[in-house]
Amino acid sequence: MDLSQARWFKATASASSNGGCVEVADLGTATGLRDSRTPEAGAHVVARSAFASFLADVRAGRYDR
Repeated sequence: MDLSQARWFKATASASSNGGCVEVADLGTATGLRDSRTPEAGAHVVARSAFASFLADVRAGRYDR
């Protein structure tokens, strides 16, 4: 998938202490995810529905320790 025209965003609540965070791009039917410190390393592309489910789980505290 060609991601050269993707618009990448960082969360507004990203910690700036180490300069690294996850960037996200809306790709229509998919969502792109990449490391902001090494964007040239590539990205993971997942179905939009799978990413929405993941976010719902995060909001519900499913991954909290």
